[in-house]
Order: sequence, then C-alpha cells, then structure tokens
Amino acid sequence: MESIYLIIKVLFWLCVYLILHSYIIYPLILKILAAKKKQNDIVFAQDESLPKVSIVIAAYNEQEVIEEKIRSIFATSYPAHLFDVHIGSDNSNDATNNIIESYAAKYPNLFLHAFTSRQGKANIINTLVAEHAHEIVILTDANVYFGPETIYELVKHYKNPEIGLVGGYIINTNVKNTGISYQEKTYLSHENMMKYQEGIIWGTMVGAFGGVYSIRKELYHPVPKNYFMDDFYITMQVIANGKKAITELQAVCYEDVSNVIQEEFRRKVRISIGNFQNLSSFAYLARNPFSGKGFSFISHKILRWITPFLLIDCFVFNAILYTQDILYSYLFFCQIGLLLLPILDMILKSVNIHNAGLRFITHFYSMNAALLLGFFRYIKGIDTNVWQPTKRNQ
Repeated sequence: MESIYLIIKVLFWLCVYLILHSYIIYPLILKILAAKKKQNDIVFAQDESLPKVSIVIAAYNEQEVIEEKIRSIFATSYPAHLFDVHIGSDNSNDATNNIIESYAAKYPNLFLHAFTSRQGKANIINTLVAEHAHEIVILTDANVYFGPETIYELVKHYKNPEIGLVGGYIINTNVKNTGISYQEKTYLSHENMMKYQEGIIWGTMVGAFGGVYSIRKELYHPVPKNYFMDDFYITMQVIANGKKAITELQAVCYEDVSNVIQEEFRRKVRISIGNFQNLSSFAYLARNPFSGKGFSFISHKILRWITPFLLIDCFVFNAILYTQDILYSYLFFCQIGLLLLPILDMILKSVNIHNAGLRFITHFYSMNAALLLGFFRYIKGIDTNVWQPTKRNQ
C-alpha cells in the first residue's frame, strides 16, 4: 500500500510541476534566455524598394467597425501603390457590404468579395490568398485597427530570407474593472511578450495572434476544412517548414477586449476546439523536447491545453493523500478554497464590488473550464467552423 501512495505522491507533484512550468517557470526561462538575444536586424529601410502586400480580411456583420478599419489601413505610411486590400464578406446581412463598397469607390486598391453563403473565416482567407494575394500577405480582423507604421513593421523583416511569418503587437483598449477585460488584457500582454521572446530566441513564436500577422504567400498552407484557430495552424506550418516566426513589437494595432465573461468564455471554447485540432496536426513537433520548436510548443501550448486535466488530477490525487500527511490535508483545503473564490467573486460582483485579484482567479478557472468544454466538443466532432464575431465595446 505504501508503494501505491508513493506513486500517487509522485504523480501529484508531477501535475503541480507541469502547471507551474507552463505558467511560471517557462516564462522565467524565456526572460533569462531573451536577455542575451536581439530582434532580427536584417530589414528593409523605408526608402528601399519595398515588397507588394495584400491585406486580407474575413468579415461577417462588421458594420460597427469596418469603416474605422478601412480608414486605419489607408492612413498608414506604406506606399498605397504597393498594397491592396481584399475583404471577404461572409454573407453579411447588415450594412457591411455597403460601407465597403462606398470606400472601394474612393480607393481603387480596395476590393469587396461578397460571398452569398456562410463560408467561415478559414475558407474565406484560403480563397482570397490563393486567388488575389501578392508575395507578402497580411491577415487581419475587422476590429483590429492599424497604427501609422503597422504595415511597414509587419513587412520589413522579409528582407531576411529566414523569416517566414511576423506577428503584430495588439494593444487592448476599452478596458474596465467591472468585468473580465482587465484580466484578459493582462493575460494577452503577458502572452505577447512570451511570443516575442520565443521569436528572438528560437524563431518559434508559437502561434500568431489572429488579429494581425503577415506571412510569405509561398509559405501559406490552406487551412483544413472545419478548422478553428487558423492563425495557429498557419504559424505552425511555417515553423514546421524550417522558417522563423517572430513578433514585431513595433507593429502596433488596437483592439477592444471583451468585458463580459460569458462572451469571452464562448470565444475561448471556440479557441479550445482549434487548440486540440492543431494538437492532432502538429503533435510530431513535440517529439524532440530539447529542440527550440519542441520545447516551446510543449511548454507554452501543450501544457496549457492539458491544464484542466492536470487540475482535476491534482484534486483527485490530493483527496486520496488527504489522510497521509498534514501537508496534503492543508493543500486539499487550499484547492477547495481556490475553487470557491470564483463563487465569492460572483457574489461580490452582484453587489457591484470588483476585486481584481479574485477576478484573476475567476479568469484562470473559466479559461480552463472553456478548454475542457472545447476538448469534449472536439471529441464529438466539428461540422462547421462558421463563426459569430465576439461582441466588443460592452
């Protein structure tokens, strides 16, 4: 019996370590290694002969944001004769198409591609990249607004033939303390820095933020049917083909972050489905955990994706060990206490009391609950990747 308890103790602490590795230890490793590295410096100067660029957007009922998106693109410093914009409207039934058409009359390098039946984001960008793209493609969302230098900063690195993909730096706006937006902004800012560090250390930024990134057209792999998380699939194909994926912190864009936890939960379930789809496609990259691509993929993504199962295992193992040692009794009550804190946060929120620390715990557990639900939906099978835009400006 003692040997069984010993095995359970080992498994318990292994689960604890794996969670801590992904969320605390790995970021510290990145910070240490990145301190001795610098960003790629083989870049196009702004007065050099710059490459032609195609900006591709999949849009569905984006009347609230599409006008500002178009304006932000054409207000950039990149020479207008060197880029065109292709917007695929996924059978929008609001004013999206009319707004795009009105701007297309003003800008001859802006094109509307109106689909008459729902396609899903991945299918739209597959079509537009294959049929209309120049040598460099910028993939971006309708609600992500460009800064003056965004296009140039996303394109300048392609003077270096080793660079295959460049992610942008999204600044989240409209942050409030009444919902989940502050916690989500903090999490995304942390993710941005990790992706930047992975890029300068190994050239393995593990998944560009889908809101804005650029890629060499020759490295674009069409996203499979019914796939979510097209940005991750496209990024990992670049890494799998031996090219570097990096983040450029000067490629600044702006995006509202959702403030309603239910809306963010729905988005994260969709992301979770895509995570497990991508795990099935790229698990082979983790075979060598001592390579840059293997270590970063395991540490940053795979361990995050299985954290819900690690949390459940920790609780079960701890319950079995409860009577074995006072330490495990203490840890078991700590776990129960942590699980109760989101309920306390919900109660306080109902009386308009918002505690940032409690909300971070709520954010952590809700994110992992979404991962778990997404896993079961992935197991069940996906019939379509047609999406509804996340509500912003709440």
